[in-house]
Amino acid sequence: MSRLLLVTAQLLATLIVLSATAWGSGLLLFRLTGTVATLAAIGFGLAGLAGAIGIWTGAARLPLSFAVLFLGLLGWWNGIVPSHDRDWIPELAKLPQITREGETITVGNLRDFRWRTEADYDQRWETRSYDLTRIEGADLFLSYWSGEAIAHLLVSFTFKDSVPLTFSIEVRREKGEEWSSLAGFFRSYEMAYVAADERDIVGLRSHARKEDVRLFRLAATPAQARDVLLAYVADVNRLAATPRWYNTLTTNCTTVVYHLVGTVAPGWTFSLPLDPRVLLSGYLPGYLQRIGAVRTDIPLDELVRQGRISERARTMSLEDPEFSKKIREGVPAGRP
Repeated sequence: MSRLLLVTAQLLATLIVLSATAWGSGLLLFRLTGTVATLAAIGFGLAGLAGAIGIWTGAARLPLSFAVLFLGLLGWWNGIVPSHDRDWIPELAKLPQITREGETITVGNLRDFRWRTEADYDQRWETRSYDLTRIEGADLFLSYWSGEAIAHLLVSFTFKDSVPLTFSIEVRREKGEEWSSLAGFFRSYEMAYVAADERDIVGLRSHARKEDVRLFRLAATPAQARDVLLAYVADVNRLAATPRWYNTLTTNCTTVVYHLVGTVAPGWTFSLPLDPRVLLSGYLPGYLQRIGAVRTDIPLDELVRQGRISERARTMSLEDPEFSKKIREGVPAGRP
């Protein structure tokens, strides 16, 4: 029995060391540059391998030395702080800030670009006000660019006699910086909110990028939509005041929304169970139907088919003031 316990402890310690080795090597590879990054990652990997060998050979100094090295790396990682002060790409150069007076919210730095291509566009930043008493509901867009598993999520709030207000959670890239999902695990990118007109934020994906955009009308009541919007308002302002890292797994376009909705959902008629589809965002429609957030009386495949708006959207001009209304034609309402 003692032998079994020893082997189990050794296996657990080895798993911990190898996991720390993989994470630390990735951190060095993505946070340093050039040859230095490669050599540092290889060196740390060899140190971790030696530490794992030491667990089984009884050479205690090897895992202890690796532990000291890892703690030093953690200290360095903890000192890497996010910033709002970088040379950002134009479409993410400004963060929204929102003020509230009574039942009116005013959104500053609302983006209303007009996209011809990703590289050719007109920049427009506006200030718009919205009446919370006129909110009608909320809709969700999923934009697919590579397969069915992953999609970018947008949440749009609809109002009587006003165009929708749409929020997107983005990787805030610097000029010349490329996106890497692996680098997103290692404090490589800040997070940004974009508050936008649908002609901008949806049009970028449907027109300029030619992505597969799907619209799902949510079953949220006006009161529920208002709760979620105010949760957005609070977090938008928190981010504007204090920069935050984007993380591919924990702080992304779906997990942040999941947590925001979770802060107001306890008083609702449905709960928000944790589900792998929160991470595999392309499969969110099935999750939404499971919890009753979209129509449950329509088969999922049909709901998805009717929600595909890209081709119809591309027949419209992004200058059309009726754009938001027209892309919703034929898309099932959130409630029967």
